Amino acid sequence: MLYYLFDYLSDLDFTGARLFNYISFRAGAAIILSLLIAILFGKRFIRGLQKMQVGESVRDLGLQGQLEKAGTPTMGGLLILTCVLIPTLVFARIHNVYIVLLLVSTIWMGLIGFLDDYIKVFKKDKEGLAGKFKIIGQIGLGIIVGSTLYYNQNVTVREYEVSEDVYHNNVSIVDGIEHNELEKHVVVPSTERVRGFEDVKSTITTVPFFKDNQFDYSTLSIWFGHDFTWLVYILVSIFIVTAVSNGANITDGIDGLAAGTSAIIGTTLMVLAYVSGNVIFADYLNIMYIPNTGEIVVFGAAFVGACVGFLWFNSFPAKVFMGDTGSLSIGGIIAVMALSIRKELLIPVLCGIFLVENLSVMLQVAYFKYTRKKYGEGRRIFLMSPLHHHYQKQGMHEAHIVVRFWIAGLLLAILTLATLKIR
Repeated sequence: MLYYLFDYLSDLDFTGARLFNYISFRAGAAIILSLLIAILFGKRFIRGLQKMQVGESVRDLGLQGQLEKAGTPTMGGLLILTCVLIPTLVFARIHNVYIVLLLVSTIWMGLIGFLDDYIKVFKKDKEGLAGKFKIIGQIGLGIIVGSTLYYNQNVTVREYEVSEDVYHNNVSIVDGIEHNELEKHVVVPSTERVRGFEDVKSTITTVPFFKDNQFDYSTLSIWFGHDFTWLVYILVSIFIVTAVSNGANITDGIDGLAAGTSAIIGTTLMVLAYVSGNVIFADYLNIMYIPNTGEIVVFGAAFVGACVGFLWFNSFPAKVFMGDTGSLSIGGIIAVMALSIRKELLIPVLCGIFLVENLSVMLQVAYFKYTRKKYGEGRRIFLMSPLHHHYQKQGMHEAHIVVRFWIAGLLLAILTLATLKIR
């Protein structure tokens, strides 16, 4: 909202108003506001949950220190959502299609998680929202995201063609925002050559580690003999949203693990969004330039600030848990950010912690069922799943587990950023 006010004031040459034209300034302001909301109002929020007796019910799984967490306030995801939504509404360009999509995704997944937590806490049903309803909600969001990214005319990528004509560069570029842009030509700073360009609808995405690192989903529709690119793209979106949100939900099992890991992932996606939405950096790195995605950096900053601010109270020993309200929403946010900047194929690397946690559960269940059918009794691969509980069963303190998972997440984030140049 402030963006539009200061944009108007900048037209009147109001001193300092042009700062709001810079994505980096607004992103910095968003992360600061997000952190301040979390830290200044976090205690009051927790006390409010305690008064409402919104406490976590704990089953005895034989884990060290587990029973001590009984009664700890849950549904802390509401604080995360507040810290994401308010700075975004204040500092982002709300009419931007990617911002709208991210806001819808945040609220959508937050509502699903809230229903699950509400049933657990107030209805005293430990199972919470039935799994099929969670899946329906995730599929619904996947359809919305896939359809928007496929059909919306403001979702484009830039294609270049070398031009023999000579034009002067009248382009003013500010943090990925192009002002007075030439309609069909832009001077490439690195070569001083003039290239024609066109912003086109496309289903291309980024394939890591390959020299020609682009893949078009339309090639998959050849298998059907008809153009079902829309269906393929929507199915991919559904899978990404469902997988990442469930991965974040499973990872949220010990103090600070999901919040810290998500902050690392969110920071990485901010960097990727910035370079993808800035024509100069995109050209220098030889990656696809995606118009208007620079604005995702502002949302990403609010998201990272929310995760770090929540971590202030969620680190060991946790004073509040995020619940499904938080874990499902942060997973959905990460998935939609990756899809928006066409980096969804990097998710297995960037979200490697979520992936491993998810796989540990799937392997454990599958192996248990297989061995029970074959030998008459179920056997286990891990002492307990998800994987972080396996290390707890080995006697490792949960604070050590969390820090080591964070270190692994940092290494995966560095590897993800390295794919910009390693091909």
